[in-house]
Amino acid sequence: MEHITLLLGIVIVTALVFDFTNGFHDTANAMATTISTGALKPKTAVAMSAVLNLVGAFLSVEVAKTISGGLINEEGIRTEVIFAALVGAILWNLLTWLLGLPSSSSHALFGGLIGAAVMSAGWSSVNGSTVITKILIPAVAAPLVAGLAAMLATRLTYRLSNRVDVKATAKGYRAGQITSAGLVSLAHGTNDAQKTMGIITLALVTGGVIAPGSNPPLWVIVSAGFAIALGTYLGGWRIIRTMGKGLTDLAPPQGFAAQTSAATVILASSHLGFSLSTTQSCSGAVMGSGLGRKGGVVRWSTATRMFVAWGLTLPAAGLVGAGAEFLTKQGTWGIVLTGALLIAGSAVIWILSRRQPVTFDNVNDVDGATAEPAGVVTTAMASVAPPPAGPLAAADDLKTTIPGPDAEPARPATV
Repeated sequence: MEHITLLLGIVIVTALVFDFTNGFHDTANAMATTISTGALKPKTAVAMSAVLNLVGAFLSVEVAKTISGGLINEEGIRTEVIFAALVGAILWNLLTWLLGLPSSSSHALFGGLIGAAVMSAGWSSVNGSTVITKILIPAVAAPLVAGLAAMLATRLTYRLSNRVDVKATAKGYRAGQITSAGLVSLAHGTNDAQKTMGIITLALVTGGVIAPGSNPPLWVIVSAGFAIALGTYLGGWRIIRTMGKGLTDLAPPQGFAAQTSAATVILASSHLGFSLSTTQSCSGAVMGSGLGRKGGVVRWSTATRMFVAWGLTLPAAGLVGAGAEFLTKQGTWGIVLTGALLIAGSAVIWILSRRQPVTFDNVNDVDGATAEPAGVVTTAMASVAPPPAGPLAAADDLKTTIPGPDAEPARPATV
């Protein structure tokens, strides 16, 4: 077994930085609906999510093995390729965070890894069947399945509680939201923390530290779990705002239905080793719950921008990863330049984000988002959805006021 070299150490640190960005980028997946409905205070929500992300990191290594031994062929891949892939993933994560778009950190990592591997060793270095079966198909299926499940769950929830007073169920929905948010956080740690474990394990294999096909060492699991938990605790407030208020206005029953549906899809995929995007699953569930409530509005302008970001993530991160790999192939100066560009790009994005900061104090403030009218799809779906749960209208509200006859015009006075 060889010792960890300086370059390999830099790659490991960069991977943990990506894991950190993954944490604050994807905090919205678990806690956006809980924060937007007021079930938990923002700081409490992200603290709870961080702890459960850490716990989830220890529950499975199936996704990590998909990345470290299935996505690309380990033979002939240099350690510099992993570094270039992480550069592409980190910069795309930061850019979409700046724009408040809930794009996929997973696909950013996959895109960067594929682009760097192709630049280094050609298309034969990528296992196309793994890309299709365990990345592309889940990317399409996950938001659709989660959205449909959330829409049906929302309708069922409102139908069951249609004649129940809102105040009588408020505590129950609040407890349900907190529980389901915890489940999503646990699922996120189980799925997303493993991606960094997989990338570090792949770097260790390329550096000759461990044998191909090995499971992630314990120190890799621990470090990846803590990195994603720290990022989660800091909170990606920009994306939380978009997920919680930008896509639709959620009531507690909708939040509960969305989170439960998303958690089920994510945990099932983690068990099967599918490295799906938790962002896409949770976003699809939020939109589905918006369509499931009569009168609910899905803001399709925001959703369209999000869909575009989803489509661009793989190729954009791949191009950046390929460019970074082109530089690292030039030798030491290329590696140093790539690292300098990563630091400079991250600094520029951070400075731009300070112009209009989003914090836990203003995360639920959305300028103009609520003014967007319902579109054709929302109107059609809402027309067949059950009415929201709540008390029956008061008797006074049901009275019809019948206007009296017009007053008889005054007669002129007689002299």
